[in-house]
Amino acid sequence: MVINTVKYTLIFILICNFLPETIAQQREAEKAAFSEMVNSYLSYTVPVISVDDLHTMPTSSRIILDAREMEEFKVSHIKGALHIGFKHFDASKLASVPKDRKIIVYCSIGYRSEKIGEKLMKLGFTRVYNLYGSLFEWVNRDFEVVDMHNKPVKKIHGYDKSWAKWITNSSYSKVY
Repeated sequence: MVINTVKYTLIFILICNFLPETIAQQREAEKAAFSEMVNSYLSYTVPVISVDDLHTMPTSSRIILDAREMEEFKVSHIKGALHIGFKHFDASKLASVPKDRKIIVYCSIGYRSEKIGEKLMKLGFTRVYNLYGSLFEWVNRDFEVVDMHNKPVKKIHGYDKSWAKWITNSSYSKVY
């Protein structure tokens, strides 16, 4: 009985000592896989900005555009974002925006927002940025999103199940 207790105690100590490192390694592997996937979709035709840079940027210094579809936007979006769409992109929403205004565009991972950023640049906007990793990276970092009533929510539209796997923050529920 004493031998079993000692054996289980040693196993417990080993698990406690190595489990945090394993979890940290798993998170780093997930981040690396996400970055690799994002990089495979982006052409870098629009300069990128990190979620950290956007998160700390004063709200008065930029406009945020959401290039997802309205059903995705309604579930949650970055506070203060203007829905611009992708399939039904509406540049007229920016008629009063100065061409030199800093504009950050996002979608789920950055592909659609890059395409909208290209359109904005062709329209003469000179300070357009694509949010690297977009909304998935935003919520993975546990930054706040809001619903249509500007209330914080812990929901995100995952586009579909194959894309939603990149939302790794378990405090967010995925909607399709």
